[in-house]
Amino acid sequence: MRTSIVRIGNSQGIRIPKVIIEQCHLGPDVELQVEGEKLIIRSASFPRQGWDEKFKCMAATGDDILLDGGLPSQSSWDEDEWQW
Repeated sequence: MRTSIVRIGNSQGIRIPKVIIEQCHLGPDVELQVEGEKLIIRSASFPRQGWDEKFKCMAATGDDILLDGGLPSQSSWDEDEWQW
């Protein structure tokens, strides 16, 4: 399929037909990547999506305890030099 580059204000863009957007499952946010002379457009990834629900499940099952035993005790430097 061919399309034209169009002027959008001071920028330029392309119109992507609805059929292609649906076939590629593109959402409102996309990522652009250049490889050589190719422009790759893909749906934006959200790596932390769903974390809040996972944390709630962990808390409900008691699987959210610290593994390192917590913070070390304060030193004299912490008490004398550091401004809280």
